[in-house]
Amino acid sequence: MRNVVVTSLGLVTLAGFLVPPAWAGVHPPPPPPPHEVKRPVAEGYGGAVATVDLDASKAALTVLRRGGNAMDAAVAAAAALGVTEPYSAGLAGGGFIVYYDARKRKVTTIDGRETAPQAMTPTTLEGIPFAEAVTSGLSVGVPGSVAHWDTALRKYGTMPLREVLRPAVQIAEKGFVVDQTFHDQTLQNADRFADFPSTAALYLPGGQPPPVGSVFRNPDLARTYRELGVRGPSWLYGGALGREIVATVKKPPVRAGATRNVRPGLMEVSDLTAYRALERPPTKVTYKGLDVYGMAPPSSGGSTVGEALNILEALPKIGTHEYLEASRLAFADRNAYVGDPAHADVPLGALLSDGFAKERACLIGPRAMAHPAAPGSPDGSYSACSSPAPASVPEEKSEGPETTHLVVTDRWGDVAAYNITIEQTGGSGIVVPGRGILLNNELTDFTFGPAPGDPNLPAPGKRPRSSMAPTIVLKGGKPLLAVGSPGGATIITTVLQILLNRLDFGMSLPEAVAAPRASQRNTAATQAEPGFVERYGAELTALGHTLTDVPGPPAGEIGAATGLEFLRDGRVQAVAEPARRGGGSALVVSTRR
Repeated sequence: MRNVVVTSLGLVTLAGFLVPPAWAGVHPPPPPPPHEVKRPVAEGYGGAVATVDLDASKAALTVLRRGGNAMDAAVAAAAALGVTEPYSAGLAGGGFIVYYDARKRKVTTIDGRETAPQAMTPTTLEGIPFAEAVTSGLSVGVPGSVAHWDTALRKYGTMPLREVLRPAVQIAEKGFVVDQTFHDQTLQNADRFADFPSTAALYLPGGQPPPVGSVFRNPDLARTYRELGVRGPSWLYGGALGREIVATVKKPPVRAGATRNVRPGLMEVSDLTAYRALERPPTKVTYKGLDVYGMAPPSSGGSTVGEALNILEALPKIGTHEYLEASRLAFADRNAYVGDPAHADVPLGALLSDGFAKERACLIGPRAMAHPAAPGSPDGSYSACSSPAPASVPEEKSEGPETTHLVVTDRWGDVAAYNITIEQTGGSGIVVPGRGILLNNELTDFTFGPAPGDPNLPAPGKRPRSSMAPTIVLKGGKPLLAVGSPGGATIITTVLQILLNRLDFGMSLPEAVAAPRASQRNTAATQAEPGFVERYGAELTALGHTLTDVPGPPAGEIGAATGLEFLRDGRVQAVAEPARRGGGSALVVSTRR
């Protein structure tokens, strides 16, 4: 069934006509699945998972209980999120996995970031209004998720792709209950969704967002997942599915009479054929005796979190003021130096060195430093305390507010921290006709220019800089914590703040995740949630900080994190957001040994 809308009478709207439903005879569709309550914290044994969504967490748990490992379960959860969180995740997107292999006692990472088509140049995006670039074929990067899943499963999983896709297929077929977040995100995108018939037919039944409490089904996506499991990744990377995606990118299916300027994209089938997911060494810093592993470039997550931790460890004391200042300095360096290492000379070792951190830490005094902070000189020659030379300061690039993060562990002690995304909430807004998948808008993560020397300007085959920061912390060579978050560039500050809350400020992991947040990204004002302003506003204002509201939607929220902590008695604690983005879901395989 392709792009149909079920009416309240059980009829189907297809090309403007009412026809009988396609399922058996005149019987109504299957009853909705039972409603279950998601819980943000769970403790137990044998494996655990935390995601933003109950159905996705259940998909991972199903795989764990069938004998799969953490990588199998992580891919299953990501595929399920492509159904239930389609505005943040999907097979036409990309992401990063940080993975602890318990047998090898080693941390590795897999880069499934989207790439620019070969036809893209440094000036392709120059002068285009940001909103126009987002809702276009021009913003669509070569999808990385399917290659990501395939590489992850072949190298570290135990199940074939078709097996781990089964829970997602079932959710797409049977449907899930629409919550307030899904409804609100659809409403937020309704104007642009309405300009694409393939998108409107799926997400705006009857011209309106699906109501809260209704059951949402995506039979096209179920069929796409099922066929992907049979045909394998080559179906996308050069095969028929890839040709359908390219056709949609190059000629977006715009509604007749729409006035939106929807630019065609540059992607070719050859771009898909050339795509590879890459295994990379993680970033690593040691913070107070703990080894903190993150994602290396093209993500700026591991380098910026790591640099900020190094700066903080070089200070005589750590508090909220110091957290904001360390983040400010790390973002100045991130913006100046981090990009795709295949296209830019990223001084990663220097950025994460103790000498550079100490030099940067010297700039942090009792009051907020002047805006903007200039980037340092990670050149290997560091003095005890010197001021940086004047330099042009790149603007902090605005990134989409969404993405999603999940964490999984298994009975063997393997751990996966996985960020998956299609960029903006709703991606490009374009659904591939008959496939039920939203295309990403990842190429808007590039700097639009003109910006000579910027490491994040677009280029053929280049991966845009990301802020995704899946993080695993080891103590004595064994996992202690795994954390991550959505939120565009605020991902970095959210992960950093959770780590400080847990490791320095005496909070439990659930408290650290729930605590009010602030995000300083080398901007004049620090974005802060209302609870943070209430608790710390007067103190920080007196020190020269300026706090401002977090823009929406949803207004006032930063991130929707997930995490794991490995407790002393062999238990694992899975933690998801209690409230942000509607709250998340934490599950364990068993509450008993």
